[in-house]
Amino acid sequence: WVCLITLNLYLNLVREISTSRYEIFYHLMAWGVPLVMASLPLIRGYYGPAGAWCWITDDHVAWRFGIWYIPLFSLIFLMICCYARIICVANNRMQSWLGTFNPERERRKVSLAEEIKPLKWYPSVYLLVSIFPLINRLHNAFYPQDPSFPLTFLHVLSAPLHGLANAFVFGLDKEWWSLLSPTGMQLALHSRLCDQTRIGEYHPGPVRYTQADLFDPSDDDDNDTNVLFYSPDMTLKDRGP
Repeated sequence: WVCLITLNLYLNLVREISTSRYEIFYHLMAWGVPLVMASLPLIRGYYGPAGAWCWITDDHVAWRFGIWYIPLFSLIFLMICCYARIICVANNRMQSWLGTFNPERERRKVSLAEEIKPLKWYPSVYLLVSIFPLINRLHNAFYPQDPSFPLTFLHVLSAPLHGLANAFVFGLDKEWWSLLSPTGMQLALHSRLCDQTRIGEYHPGPVRYTQADLFDPSDDDDNDTNVLFYSPDMTLKDRGP
């Protein structure tokens, strides 16, 4: 999901592509790829005791790195590159001046800055919490019969911290705390579930203008039958005495 968030932000900001039609594709990738990757060792019977977890056993080290660690750090590297590009493009657009003031453009600049601020820490979070698991698995690969307790302890301590670290990153942003208020959550829920507003376009009927009598001998306004304009949908009433 973190990779897809990065991809979505990259397409929106750098490539300026609308990604609303990619929602099904995102779900297929986010759920399908992990399902396939987790099913392959299960089909081959490679799961078993692996330190503190039931995972790919020490007899199949290549599968550990091929299924998890090599893709993980490759994606982290790609995310770092993507966010570096995203930040550069966002900074250039924030500092650009096109000569005229456009409220929509200025609003989008502020929105992009607020959106990028917490998300740019995602790669760093995943890199930090994955360092000790990687070191421990490398040690297991070279010394399968001599596991290191300190490395295993750091592995056990840091591996489950993805969610806590992401929550900490978002918690540093004061704007997110304001959105977590009861009013903010109620508005977000209402906007998501109950907003069925549709803006339509009004098409007026054709109007035919006629020339009024310029010389009216009557000074009585009640007998004034001059027609200033006429529409086909208008009904002219007979204004008798």
